[in-house]
Amino acid sequence: MFGKYKALWGKQPSFNSSYDAVIIGGGLHGLAAAYFLARNHGMTNVAVLENKFIGFGGAGRNTAIVRANQRTQENLPLYKEALDMWPILTRELDFNLMFNNCGNLNLAHSQAAIKAMRLQVATAQFHGIDSRLIGPEECKELVPALDISDRPRYPIAGGMFHPPGGVLRHDAVVWGLAKGAAKHGVHIHQGTEVTGIGVEKGRIVSVDTNQGKIHTPRVLNAAGGYSAGISYSLLNIRLPISVLTIQAMVTQPLKPLLNHVVSSGAYHCYANQTLKGEIATGAHMDPWPNYTTQNTANYIKHQAEALTEFLPCLAGVKFMRCWSGLADMTPDMAPIIDGNDTIEGYYMNCGWGYFGFKSAAVTGKYMADFMKTGECPDILKPFNLKRYQNNRLMGETAALMSYSANN
Repeated sequence: MFGKYKALWGKQPSFNSSYDAVIIGGGLHGLAAAYFLARNHGMTNVAVLENKFIGFGGAGRNTAIVRANQRTQENLPLYKEALDMWPILTRELDFNLMFNNCGNLNLAHSQAAIKAMRLQVATAQFHGIDSRLIGPEECKELVPALDISDRPRYPIAGGMFHPPGGVLRHDAVVWGLAKGAAKHGVHIHQGTEVTGIGVEKGRIVSVDTNQGKIHTPRVLNAAGGYSAGISYSLLNIRLPISVLTIQAMVTQPLKPLLNHVVSSGAYHCYANQTLKGEIATGAHMDPWPNYTTQNTANYIKHQAEALTEFLPCLAGVKFMRCWSGLADMTPDMAPIIDGNDTIEGYYMNCGWGYFGFKSAAVTGKYMADFMKTGECPDILKPFNLKRYQNNRLMGETAALMSYSANN
């Protein structure tokens, strides 16, 4: 089985019967936690278990946009630190993550949207984040291809410009973190399925896999779209997570026309131009829970119509590739980062929806602190699971629903 997925970043590690920590999921959050456990805490006897291959899930199926223009005071400090970390991590890993802070422009199409952005900008500036409200003419100065006339169904009324935002190369981050973790002694086991988690007297003691049993006192569930299923099937812990598909695609290569990431909530559409000249574009999540990574004709039609509304120069451009990823979405569009009151040594980092990519490095750093000391860092405390029991949902989307752990 090991030969199926070769460790191209170094020598294939041995499969040990005991590790100080086991991380389920070879995506960005799992690899980042492993890297910082080894780098910051000297905990090198760590195993990352991936059922397929590293980056198989959401890490390799996204549009690689990074930003710190969320809405809530709990989210903003985490995302700001995450955005500041990418140049630092590039130097630390000695690996080109292809970070380009080209700026993020969110379009507004009504006065109500402008008012909401004004509050969002004020909150961001309070936290020292560069974000500003601009008018339609300034939007067009940033992106000359925008149509700011009254022709579109939803005319552009202004926008929120976030200069530090931008894009990274998602597979470069996967490989950089894998290489960095392996260099510090972490064992990354691909093609390794977790089939059970052993608990004795309220403590984690082992993990069962298709390669054999591992004895360990710590387990981190960082399996993205599969995290809720693992938590429930192996430990009978229900999580308020729905798994939804997010679709994306790229056009044929074009001459440079988009110098910034452009998004529109009204059209449920965002786009940026890659280094190869392709227009990479995505939309909101499909509105029904599923585990498929297939694209739909309805989505392709939506993207073509939405893009050509506010970027009419793209009319007639061909779509070349499409892909889909799974988003583990919570009711309030904020992650679940927590330990467990009844099972010592069990940690969760999941429910990121479509925010997981941009937050992976900084969350991995703090998760490493959490797993090493057993004390949750202050910056992660707002994301605990009990907020659903206490009806204290975060305001990122302010979904009006409650959750009971007994449901």
